[in-house]
Amino acid sequence: MHRPIRARRAPTPRGLLAGFAAAALGLFVNNASAAKPNFQMPFACNQTWYGDTYPGHGLRYAVDLNHKPRPLSDGDLGSPVVASAGGKATTYNPHPGTGYGKLVVIDHGGGWTTWYAHLDSIAIANGANVNQGQKIGTLGKTTRPGNSISAHLHYEQRLNNDDQKIVWNGSTIVYDQYEVAYKSRNSCGTSPGGVAGTVRTAGSPLNVRSGPGTTYSIVGSRANGASVSIRCQKAGESISGTYGTSNIWNNIAPAGSNQYIPDAYTYTGSDGRVAPDC
Repeated sequence: MHRPIRARRAPTPRGLLAGFAAAALGLFVNNASAAKPNFQMPFACNQTWYGDTYPGHGLRYAVDLNHKPRPLSDGDLGSPVVASAGGKATTYNPHPGTGYGKLVVIDHGGGWTTWYAHLDSIAIANGANVNQGQKIGTLGKTTRPGNSISAHLHYEQRLNNDDQKIVWNGSTIVYDQYEVAYKSRNSCGTSPGGVAGTVRTAGSPLNVRSGPGTTYSIVGSRANGASVSIRCQKAGESISGTYGTSNIWNNIAPAGSNQYIPDAYTYTGSDGRVAPDC
């Protein structure tokens, strides 16, 4: 079967990429590896994405991801990309001299890292600690000058800078096939899916509402400095608070119930969305 051609970065020998990872990115190889994190797809709960894997890809076990099957287009441009597991992020905006473009690398400890390349935008600060399911950027098509690619997410899992077969939710993905559909289980449910947040006000308690706005009934309150778990987020009334003006409201209740607080009064480490839509 003939497939439409997507412009991709030229294949690079694995040994060269390993050297690039250790030297150019400044990541240190740790020979003492820990247990593999419970990696999830880099997209919000219940979203379906299509993966392409093939011999000759820059790294043998990398996968390219699009939200829709072919024909490929830039329709996925700007789609939220989230962390596969918690860890410390290093950002490159873009990374010089490579085809990765805007890149986020998350160090999960024990030698494990995940790589998110060709991003259109980056939503976290360099060195930030991120939670599983937290938005880290948006899908794009950034690459080296003079190269042209369609919008997609290039994704890798590495151990001690050596690429590994990708595992999501305990299952290894299918290799050497195009358009394989995968459904995300990232941040589904209440544990461990909630994204950590902290209530920050001028000192007064923050009202918890039954919906995303001040016209909804008050169903509780959270003290200044209280930790919350953000299950999902919803657009609603625009509120000005500690962290500027935002129409994002955070649902801090278990699945099946609604308890909303304004994102403008919630510290999450990001100025954008960090959890799936409610």
